[in-house]
Parts: sequence; structure tokens; C-alpha cells
Amino acid sequence: MTSLVISNIVLWIAVVALGIVVFALTRQIGILYERVAPAGALMIDKGPAIGQSPPVFELRDLTAQVVKLGGIAADRRSTLMFFLSSTCPVCKQLLPVVRSMAASERDRVSLVLASDGDAADYKRFVQEQGLHGLPFVLSKELGMTYQIGKLPYAVLLDADGAVRAKGLVNSREHLESLISAQEAGVGSLQEFMATSGKAA
Repeated sequence: MTSLVISNIVLWIAVVALGIVVFALTRQIGILYERVAPAGALMIDKGPAIGQSPPVFELRDLTAQVVKLGGIAADRRSTLMFFLSSTCPVCKQLLPVVRSMAASERDRVSLVLASDGDAADYKRFVQEQGLHGLPFVLSKELGMTYQIGKLPYAVLLDADGAVRAKGLVNSREHLESLISAQEAGVGSLQEFMATSGKAA
């Protein structure tokens, strides 16, 4: 009888200790989640603000097709502008991701590549990188309007032509974060995490 009582006491002590350990682990998981939260595109506070409708551009791409950037989209798709340079190594690394994203998101997002420079050089670049089928515009005015200072940079316009998300993009996660930010109704994932943290 004594051994049964002792074993029950030991068992209850073990259960309480286990409960304390689980509680401590839960707190640690929460702390780790905050530290390794999804990293979104780094938004730089330059150019048109989130929610603002920038000027409408009608530019000819490298195949002489007219590309409309801004304003109300006839197909009601968002427009993702990916600013790059042929001499930017990170831009080149991201191009397979950009091509993949253009295919997977084509029902709701129209992708446009943008830069400035010599058209002949960029036509060779398109050939080398296999970017056929993606609109590619060259315009200094476009870059100046959006205050593009560092590359690669992306801007997401909604179907009404307003800026919904933007920022420096160095990975697939950064690119996808722009669409996630639009779906969440925020300007960036950082803003979403900050809002969630305050709400919590």
C-alpha cells in the first residue's frame, strides 16, 4: 500500500514537471517564431506610397508591343513590375523564380520586367536568359517615378492601379511576400507582423 502511494506521488510530480516543461517550450516556440518570422520584401519609403495611384505609363516593350502600367486593368489582374539590370547578379539568380511566378500567378497577376539602357543589349539579355513571352520595358522615367535606387526591386499594383506592395526582393520569399501582403491588406509582411504583435 505504501509503495502504491509513493508511486502515485512520484507520478503526479512527473506530470506537474512535464506540464512546466511543455509551458516553457511553448513560450520558446513563440519567441523563435518572432525571431524567424517570414521575411518580406524590404520596403523603402520612397516613390508612390501604399494606396497611392501613380501616373499611368504606356510603354513599348522590346517586341514593340504597348504595355500599360497603372490605371484600371481591363483584365482585372494586378501588375507586378520587376525592376532589374543585366549587370545585377542577384537579378539573374532570381529570373528563374520570376519566370515560375509569372506562370503560376498568371490568372491574377500580370508580370512586367523593367529596366533602362540600350535596347539591343537587353534583347540579347532576353535571349540569353530565356525571357521570351514576358513584357520587358525600358524607361528611365518609370524608374524615376518609383524612385528605384537599388535592385532587384518589385512593385505590385492592384487592378485599379494603386500601389499595394513594394520593396527590395532577393529571394522567392520576398517576391511572394508582395502578393501575400496584398492579400492581407497591408503594405508589407513586416507591417503585418507588427500589427499582429500589437493585437496579440
